[in-house]
Amino acid sequence: MKAVVQRRYGSAVLGDLDVPVPGPGEVLLEVRAAGVDMGTWHLLSGKPYLLRIIGFGFRGPKSPVPGRDVSGVVKEIGPGVTEFAPGDEVFGTCDGSFAEYAVAPVKQLARKPEGISFTEAAAVPISGGTALQGLRGVQPGQRVLVLGAGGGVGSYGVQIAKALGAHVTAVCSTSKLDLARSLGADEVVDYTVADFTGTYDLILSCGGDRPLSRLRRASTPRGRIVLVGAETGGSVTGGFERSLASVALNPFISQKFVPLMSAERADVFDELRVLIEAGKIKPPVDRTFPLSEAVNAIEYVYTRRSRGKVVVAI
Repeated sequence: MKAVVQRRYGSAVLGDLDVPVPGPGEVLLEVRAAGVDMGTWHLLSGKPYLLRIIGFGFRGPKSPVPGRDVSGVVKEIGPGVTEFAPGDEVFGTCDGSFAEYAVAPVKQLARKPEGISFTEAAAVPISGGTALQGLRGVQPGQRVLVLGAGGGVGSYGVQIAKALGAHVTAVCSTSKLDLARSLGADEVVDYTVADFTGTYDLILSCGGDRPLSRLRRASTPRGRIVLVGAETGGSVTGGFERSLASVALNPFISQKFVPLMSAERADVFDELRVLIEAGKIKPPVDRTFPLSEAVNAIEYVYTRRSRGKVVVAI
């Protein structure tokens, strides 16, 4: 099979690998599309170095094929699998989705939503799942602030918060204002022109570097501030120290910081399927790249120019 092969951090090429064999609790997928997010860039580059220390491979990547978001068709099932059968269309996550075939655990797969393409489905799992988990507990009428609303997680955050009945303020760059409006934001703020104002019951901060003190000032006294990644912390920790600082603050403040480590689970993806089929959210796909240009897709996401999601079509 053709696959993007990564033997060391910092580079990857299109090559040939054997088709993998599913084990117990796994299925073999014929991959139709693979989503791209900042996590893909981190695992390709090996930065921040903290990722290597916590188990993703110290000298080189554990997985020879990058990519986690996936949509495709079940070709074979492993021992003990009863959830799916050959021919089923699914989406979810796995190791090595930048390939013509990939093995995926059934606990990380759900049936593909009806009415959308494989390309759109591959844009959903990680970013949509992160937004969904970050917005747990939002009540109708509450005020939600989404920072980074034009990116992967933020674009789902706007839609999911609206589906929950919240009043949503979206903050993004000039080129992404129209996207934020089209996703249903009640108010949009161009951070290159002016800062956001007001106070919010929940702040979903996606990949930014705003000081924790600034986020606290924008939160109601009992508000939640959900931190999703950080892209400006350097090569060693990548901003993770910001999350540690927020946890240390929690015992001493009335608000609650929530550094989010989202779970990749079938039940989360199934919730997203229901929302998609109900017309509550739509995968915002900016660009699609062929498998041969997967590294270019990753670099494009890294530039942060993408409006919504980027997908590799297989």
